[in-house]
This record gives sequence, C-alpha cells and structure tokens, in this order.
Amino acid sequence: MSESLAQRLCQIIGERNVLTGESIGEHYRIDISRKYKSQPAILVKPQTTAEVSEIVRLAAAESMPITVIGGQSGTVGSAVPVDGGLAMSLERMNRVIEIDQLSMTMTVEAGCILQIAQETAELEGTLLPLDLGSRGSATIGGVIGTNAGGNRVLRWGMMRDMVIGLEAVLADGTIISSLTKMLKDNAGYNWKHLLIGSEGTLAIVTRAVLRLRPLPTSRQTALVATASFEQAITVLRRLELELSGRLSSFELMWSNFFEAMTQAQLPQRPRPMALGHAFYIIVEAMGGDAEYDLARFEQVLMAMIEENVTVDAVIAQSEREREAIWAVREDLSPGLTPLRPFASYDVSMGVGDMPAFVSKAETNMARDFPGAKMLFYGHAGDGNLHAIVSTGTLDADIQHGFDAAIFDAVRDVGGSIAAEHGIGIARAGFLSWTRSPSELALMSVLKDAIDPRHILNPGKIINVAG
Repeated sequence: MSESLAQRLCQIIGERNVLTGESIGEHYRIDISRKYKSQPAILVKPQTTAEVSEIVRLAAAESMPITVIGGQSGTVGSAVPVDGGLAMSLERMNRVIEIDQLSMTMTVEAGCILQIAQETAELEGTLLPLDLGSRGSATIGGVIGTNAGGNRVLRWGMMRDMVIGLEAVLADGTIISSLTKMLKDNAGYNWKHLLIGSEGTLAIVTRAVLRLRPLPTSRQTALVATASFEQAITVLRRLELELSGRLSSFELMWSNFFEAMTQAQLPQRPRPMALGHAFYIIVEAMGGDAEYDLARFEQVLMAMIEENVTVDAVIAQSEREREAIWAVREDLSPGLTPLRPFASYDVSMGVGDMPAFVSKAETNMARDFPGAKMLFYGHAGDGNLHAIVSTGTLDADIQHGFDAAIFDAVRDVGGSIAAEHGIGIARAGFLSWTRSPSELALMSVLKDAIDPRHILNPGKIINVAG
C-alpha cells in the first residue's frame, strides 16, 4: 500500500475512518469460525455510496483487492479480506432510510443490522420476514451477499425474494442503481438477482429496497414429534394445506441433535418434550385472527395425533414457553461447546432425498472417521439441512476429510454444497462436485466481464486466473 493511497483515502472519508496495520481490529480480520484470518493493509469505513465509489476507483487504479466486511456471522470465510488488501466496513452506512406503508417497502443501507431493520419495520406495523439466529449481528448487505434464507423461508422465501431494488458499486467505481419499488419489472436482464448471493465478488451492495408484509397479529408455536421421516414430511404438507398458507416455520431435528441440545440446556430450562422419538419439529404459524388461528392450529395438530401421524405435540401457551421451544434450535452454544472443535455444514437437496443423504454421510464418516459424532437439523421445508461433525480434534487434513465425506453424500443425491452461508474460501475447492464444467465456465465469464481485474473479494467462490 502506497502512502499516497492512505492519504487520499483519508481525504475522502476522514482520518479516523482509515485504519492500517495492527490498528485494524480482530473483527475485520477473522471470521466467526476462527478458521480464516488475514492481515489487510488498510480498513476503510465510508458513510455514503459516493464515498464507496471513490474508494473503489482508487483501489482499482492500484489493482488492490477489496473485501467488504459485514457482521462476520458466516462460516466459510466469505468476508475475510486478502492479506495486504483493502477491507471495507459499511457499519457507518446503517440507516433505515424509509418505510413506505403503501408500497410495503423498506429502503435501507447495506450496513444496517438485520435485527434493527426488523424492529424498525415492526414499529410501523409491518414485517420484514427474513429471520436468522444471527439476526443481531448479520447485516443487510451480508444477507444479500449470501442470499440468506433462515427460519421463515418456507412462507416468504429467501433474501432474493425480498429484494425489489438495489444500488451497488461496480469494480471500476461505477454506481449502478435501481432503487425501484416495483414488484414486476421484466425490462431486460435482472442484474439485481445476479448480485444477490454473489458474496461481494461482482459488486459492493450499498442500499436496497426490501419487500415488507403486513405484521401478523397472531403466532402459534409447537414442538411436534414423529416416528419417521415420512411422517415428519406428512406433518409439513398437512400444515401447509390445513393452515391455509399461515405456516411460516418448519424446523426439523434428528433425535441425537434434540437430545444433545436439550441435555446441555437443562441448567437453564427443562426439556420441552421427552426423549425417545425419531424426529422433533418446531412448527410455527402466523396470522391475523388470534382466537381462530389458535383453535385451528390446535385442531390440526390434535387430528394428526389421533391419526398416528405424530406421536406427541406440545403447544406453547405463553411467550416463555415459545422461547423455550425455539431455544432448542437457536441456543446452540451449550450443546455445541462439548463438541469443539467441530465442522459445520449447510447443504440442500430435494426434501425426499434427505434420508439418503444422512445415511450416505454417516456411512462415509464411519468409514473415514470411526467414532465421529454427527448431528443433523435444518429448515427441511426448503431442502436445507445443517450437519455438525466432530471427532474431538480438527486440523486441515481432518477438515478436508470431513468436507469430502459430506460433499460426496451431497453429490450422491444431486444436492448443493451451500444453502445458507455461501462458498467463500472453505468450499471453493468442492464447487465442481455439484456444478457442471459449463456452469463453472459461465461463472468465470461473468466474473471476467464484471470484475476484469479480479479485485472484488478475490479467492472466494471460484478461483479464476488473473
């Protein structure tokens, strides 16, 4: 990094918003898994899209790699900057600019924390449906960059389904903006969808217009148990139909996951349901008529118990009981701590292929790592499963072995190696396992065309020649 570059950056955004060397905090250099770390030469904190544009122009002139830092809640190294490169935090670009209740849209800056956006929407009687366990740290730009889904994807879709308008800065500093509130726009290529899920490798998102929904006034939550996977999916389909589209969450947990999490949480809260069942499911519905919605929710669940579709169900009768049910899925730290160090995966496949994937993954792991502990859980309704793998030790060779065992099982069922956190550094070497050569070639063409100098988050997703 030239001294003149640092001086020019200070002129653009002020000296206190430009940090170099050892003054750059750990948050900007290490991801949440602590597997990936770096030492960028410089950290910048712009406050406007115009400042982002000027910074990118300066970096591009010196072919300096740029990585945008969000909440660092990803697990694959997507936001770890390049050694000697430029790290950019949009934490000062954190405003909710507007909520339009007629258009049901929110215009928000990319550095805004997801939970802040959610709470601001609710104050206006609207709902931003995207919800993640990392809501308190994930940024809007980050969830756009990974096309996050989360707990309510079954009803309202992934982030891609909520982004209506977008503003971004290209690799040469050009600002491209379409902050529209239109739901339908088929005038030419939809470049916005190309950027969503690209992990900052094609452009730097600075603002977005997000689709809101009317804020539900009723919420019903239950923990359900079934004796088989097939019955669990029957529960899903029955609830989708008989609750008339109000089902918002369907979180499926294998028995060993439920046992491990609830055992670790016993000092804080009792188990919400006894052990001994094959599958446990958190189901949640949201609607607009509290009395009717609860009665219908109870009626449908009771009918499935009477028909032996489910073997047990506990319906939350208070906010405290609701939180206790959700804690099984969201308060993971106590249960995961004894497994550290562990590897975590988020993969996707056809819903019907989940048992085959789990069986193949367990077979692969038993062959390569006898005694390994595996836990499975996930959103399920959208084909997204999470896997936790632990043998008590974890080095680069063991990590690679875990990856190969899991991704081989994914490939076997025609799934995807990434459902939530993206490809980043961790999975780049396995992308070809579930993407064809022609798909990878097209990705390279797009990268070359939009970022010809390869300065935007290099080394992530695909490693293309410079």
